[in-house]
Amino acid sequence: MFKGIHYKTGKPIQVWVQDGGIARIDNLDENDCSSLPIIAPGLVDLQINGYYGIDLNTLPLTGQDIEDIAEKLWSQGITTFYPTVITNSNEALEKIVSIIASACEENDRLNSCIKGIHLEGPFISNENGPRGAHQLEYVQPSDWTLLERWQDAAKGRIKIITLSPEWPASFEFIQKCKSSGIVVSIGHTAASSEQIKEAVEAGATLSTHLGNGAHLSLPRHPNYIWEQLAQDSLWTSCIADGFHLPDSFLKVIFKVKEHHAVLVSDAVSLSGKEPGRYRTHIGGDVILTAEGKLHLADNPNLLAGSVQMLISGVKNLVQKGICSFSDAWEAASIRPSKLMNLPTNGGLCVNGVADFILLKDDGMNYKILQTVKHGKIVYTSKDLNP
Repeated sequence: MFKGIHYKTGKPIQVWVQDGGIARIDNLDENDCSSLPIIAPGLVDLQINGYYGIDLNTLPLTGQDIEDIAEKLWSQGITTFYPTVITNSNEALEKIVSIIASACEENDRLNSCIKGIHLEGPFISNENGPRGAHQLEYVQPSDWTLLERWQDAAKGRIKIITLSPEWPASFEFIQKCKSSGIVVSIGHTAASSEQIKEAVEAGATLSTHLGNGAHLSLPRHPNYIWEQLAQDSLWTSCIADGFHLPDSFLKVIFKVKEHHAVLVSDAVSLSGKEPGRYRTHIGGDVILTAEGKLHLADNPNLLAGSVQMLISGVKNLVQKGICSFSDAWEAASIRPSKLMNLPTNGGLCVNGVADFILLKDDGMNYKILQTVKHGKIVYTSKDLNP
């Protein structure tokens, strides 16, 4: 049994769990709730490249590495995540997805946290800017035979693929992905407006971290950012860490996309590490500042990835007045669940999956006090009052 202030209604409730689900929710006396924490759905991150020194894209990688990431993410309120495997050699991609799949098969709790693999590339733009930090030598046109090979290695766990529809035969490739149950996301693209329209017609349903992985300068209009914003059926994921996108662009995303706006962290392996100078396989020497900005050591204006968790994105959106707490929280929990058709998409509801967290708002930060996964407590902060 768990007591808390409902994240959306502001009313005190008592949540009863049984067999991994929410069996009952009772309303409590509003006069006795001053010390209660907020209770909210568990966070769902569609884009995790690594965490706390563990890089999901660098071999050797072990099942224990993946288990360690999952356990550390519980302290950040993340109950579900999609390990994100980026552009690499064909052999390395096959090996990495195989390791992730095997780890899930061998660990039921890990399997309940990882609902799929996000394959970001290698079928992306080969142009500087849109390609981002992805290695040019491994970028290639969409290839269904290759994807089938990787999906076999992943034991069917590839559930999201980020690609650019600028390659020939993209229409048919996207159709096949959709038919096989893979969510197609447009990202790292230099596609024309017409190519984006065709991708949506073929079955693309998401934009990957819109506004990033793009040219520094674009035609006023049309361009691939405007076109994706204008496509009503496209969900939009974005990084709201305060560094990747200006507040004005985040505001436009949440106004235009409304309930189809989704937060992702796009966290890299230096997430959770202390500020300092580091060396990475992508970017070389980098600086992690005390404010949470990761940039190239020789150019502070060039980012080297994101190191902040979803909860930081929620905080940034709320503190900047871009949206309410409940709206920002749902962009990082219920909406990605709904997009991926997960059973958790109802949030805090009777008969729903018991994935939720208890947290407090101290006016400056949101502090995770407890994380519950399938009705089991998987993380408790030392700050939680007994």
